[in-house]
Amino acid sequence: MKKLLLITAFAAVVQTASAQKNTDKIFGFAQHQTKVLLAETAKAKAAATKPNIFSPRALSANGDLVLVNSRDWCSGFFPGNLWFLYEYTGDKYWKEQSEPFTTVMEAEKINTGTHDLGFMVYNSVGNAYRLTHEDKYKADIIAAAKSLVTRFNPTIGCIKSWDFNKAWKFPVIIDNMMNLELLFEATKLSGDSSFYKVAVAHANTTMKNHFRADNSSFHVVDYDPETGQVAHRQTHQGFADSSAWARGQAWGLYGYTLCYRETGNKIYLQQAEKIAKYIFSNPQMPADLVPYWDYDAAKLGNQPRDASAAAIAASALYELSTFSKNGKAYKKTADKILNSLSSNYQPQPDSARGFLLLHSTGHKPANSEIDVPIIYADYYYLEAALRQKRLANKKPVLNETGKLKN
Repeated sequence: MKKLLLITAFAAVVQTASAQKNTDKIFGFAQHQTKVLLAETAKAKAAATKPNIFSPRALSANGDLVLVNSRDWCSGFFPGNLWFLYEYTGDKYWKEQSEPFTTVMEAEKINTGTHDLGFMVYNSVGNAYRLTHEDKYKADIIAAAKSLVTRFNPTIGCIKSWDFNKAWKFPVIIDNMMNLELLFEATKLSGDSSFYKVAVAHANTTMKNHFRADNSSFHVVDYDPETGQVAHRQTHQGFADSSAWARGQAWGLYGYTLCYRETGNKIYLQQAEKIAKYIFSNPQMPADLVPYWDYDAAKLGNQPRDASAAAIAASALYELSTFSKNGKAYKKTADKILNSLSSNYQPQPDSARGFLLLHSTGHKPANSEIDVPIIYADYYYLEAALRQKRLANKKPVLNETGKLKN
């Protein structure tokens, strides 16, 4: 028995060392590449003809760097990446690099024309507050939450997503689950429970109407704003309305995991576990656990992968592993995803304009961002790596103390 305990303890030490080594390798590469991306961003901004573009989003099909302004839903990810590098290294260089990008994003706190304020403000300003505890960032988070809840319809019980297509009366997309973290945080910072209540209502309505019997999700549910009834369901960025778009499944997994963290309500934990089962028991999931862009499209063969969906899922699984009785299996799966990404999806150093991951797919039906680096893949890749190391060091998956040592 004593020998078995020693073997088990030794195996745990080896596993911890392996995780730390992998994370160190990822962040060493990330520091190098991000310096390249900063330089490429400065060059592209200087040459740009469009005003106010400042943040890298993706590479075009011909390899050009695509920059966006602060109103783009992807604008908050690169500032977040810089804060992650500061968190991991403790090097003030990364804080100094992140602050100008974050300052630009602070202006979006009054933007009521988008549901993506979590992605835009919380991933940039939220990480800044988490690591510095500066009051200005706290005020920004609360202001952004106030803007976001203006899009909430109490009859439906959801926050409206898009405004661009008038054929939809009140569209709600599965991605919107990710923006609830901003609302939960605003309640903690302000003491105003109305943000929390909106987040819970949105999560409950989404759970009721977005998911099929097999626990895959539609992308879009359109509601009648007068009655609150579902008008129709579809999968706008997926292969077909009946299909399971890979990134959408990952958004749901992450979203319900964070809802369980913030509420302790076991229905959210159960929903996250159901989504995880759908994803990782899917016969179309490749052996390396980096999915094709849509699980149903994968049946046709010769489809692009989506590294972003894998990175989002890995980050979610690390947190879910701390809540679930299936925790060991979830952590093992997350480790395998991270190993696949670091082994086979990173570009060569100094290439890809400084992005961290290749082979993401943004919106294939629109022929947009197919099999290219995309900034949100990098964001969740770094977040997953941070979580891997924190768990290996027997620390909470979230660093909410502002202390930089992992």
